[in-house]
Amino acid sequence: MTLLQAYPLQHYLIIGAILFALGLYIVLTRKNAVAILMGIELILNSTNINFVAFARYTANNISGQVFAIFVIILAAAEAAVAFAIILNIYRNLKSVDVDKADDLKH
Repeated sequence: MTLLQAYPLQHYLIIGAILFALGLYIVLTRKNAVAILMGIELILNSTNINFVAFARYTANNISGQVFAIFVIILAAAEAAVAFAIILNIYRNLKSVDVDKADDLKH
């Protein structure tokens, strides 16, 4: 019996839902751009847990793992672009507060 088979699907879905809720809470409540980026990463990782769990328990194939790898690659690209934007905001404003980011328009 593998680790994945030791627990029912509901346990993985609950963990995915908790991670998604925490990520959404961070995105909605934080003003720090780095914290918002970390919240987005939590949301994407909760999606990966659900992809892998559903693929294992319902279809029993590797399509969930393929989607999870695609999401990981997408998240890495998104993080690189977001950190570049955050670094540029910090250079101009000496802060990573997203409320001050509208000053870049002027």
